[in-house]
Parts: sequence; C-alpha cells; structure tokens
Amino acid sequence: VQLQASGGGLVQAGNSLRLSCRLSGGRIGSYHLAWFRRAPGKEREFVAAVPWSGYNTYYDDSVKGRFTLSRDSAANTVYLQMNSLNPEDTAVYTCAAGGSSWRVFNKEQPSVYAYWGQGTQVTVSS
Repeated sequence: VQLQASGGGLVQAGNSLRLSCRLSGGRIGSYHLAWFRRAPGKEREFVAAVPWSGYNTYYDDSVKGRFTLSRDSAANTVYLQMNSLNPEDTAVYTCAAGGSSWRVFNKEQPSVYAYWGQGTQVTVSS
C-alpha cells in the first residue's frame, strides 16, 4: 500500500486549500484513513480521520468547522478541504492508513496507522 499526498502550497490567511491523498495497492474502503500534520519545531499532531465504513469523520478541535475530510472510492482518494486557513495551520500534512488496531478512542495515535504518505507542505502567510 502506498499513499501519495498532494495539493499543498502557499496561501494567505483566510484562503482555502484542498489536499488529496491517493491510495494505491489497495482500496480506501478497506482502511481507516487520517490526516496528520507537523509544524516546525512541534510534534506531529492529529488533524482528522474517517473509519473504513465512512460512517463518521473526526476532527481535532483546532480544525473543527474549518476542515472537511472526504473520500472518493472511485478515485481511491481521500481529501482534506481546508478553509479559513491561518498561520497556525502551517505544517507538513501527511495522510495515513490504518487497519485492525484502529479504534475511535485511539484514532489520534500515529502508531495505529501502518501506512504513511510522504507529506505535502502547507504554508499560510499572515
């Protein structure tokens, strides 16, 4: 399984970006999917997740109401629509896919995700 993230860039505060993460070597409906980010000098942090069922989506409080995770099974791709961006959102964003050890209570733990993309840089200027 491989994950290819794209869509990052440089935007001004208040603007939007949409990140894409295409999964190859499997079907996205078979994996729990998530986005993480790592800002300069900080630890990697959870952003959003969707279980394999697609029944619900989960967000960190810092992005709730601004970011939307969605997936397209036909394209085998998961998206992260990011609106109302602010400089605190500047980070390298990475998508991840997890399997049987994923639960709602541990969705924020990087260890439950077996597969990781290479990351895409998002820079928000003030």
